[in-house]
Amino acid sequence: MNHHFHAALAHERASTFLTEAQAARQAKQARAGRRRRPARPQSAAEGTPAVLRDGSEVLIRQVRGSDAPLMADGFARLSARSRQMRFLSPKRSLSAAELRYLTDVDHHDHEAIGALRAADGCSVGIARYIREPGDPTAAEIAVTIVDDWHGRGLGTELLARLSDRARQAGICRFTATVSADNVAMTGLLWKLDAKLAGRSRGTLEYEVMLEPAEEYSLDSWFRRVDDGSVLAWP
Repeated sequence: MNHHFHAALAHERASTFLTEAQAARQAKQARAGRRRRPARPQSAAEGTPAVLRDGSEVLIRQVRGSDAPLMADGFARLSARSRQMRFLSPKRSLSAAELRYLTDVDHHDHEAIGALRAADGCSVGIARYIREPGDPTAAEIAVTIVDDWHGRGLGTELLARLSDRARQAGICRFTATVSADNVAMTGLLWKLDAKLAGRSRGTLEYEVMLEPAEEYSLDSWFRRVDDGSVLAWP
């Protein structure tokens, strides 16, 4: 009787040990799976709602210092040509320092306005200006739209809002550096009375005057921008 009791107890303990070991292995595998899974960009889906001309819905807000994951995710969804037009050279990734610079803005000398897809908060476009060091009334602009959002009017919307912020910050003139082979953008700039301010190897530099608020004419300029084009920022 005693022999059977001890045998049963030993069997129960062994079974409990195996169950606990299996549970521990499953928990370990689950933790490993979570570590291997790519981190999704974290962002509160908040901002000013806007409906684009094709009916798409976005949320528009100023870029924050915590938006580096969103920035990296948006960059990863750009085509090679869009990256070339944006940075004027082939670029495969953004470094940690670049992400800090692009998201740590002061909203005065350096402003950036981003658009998030309303459905899930993913970044779909961004427009920024950076005030010229030698001329506080001038700023260079850049616009980047994720490829599958070209042609919806998002670039137009972002530029109009960016221009309002620039005027509030005392900026009177925008400059744009465009790849010399970006025929669509250079042709558009000439049609809109932009002045050729300079040229360098492979690029052309233009400027457009920002009119005072009561005479503001850049709205029409932006309304005619082809969202398939990307203005470069150095």
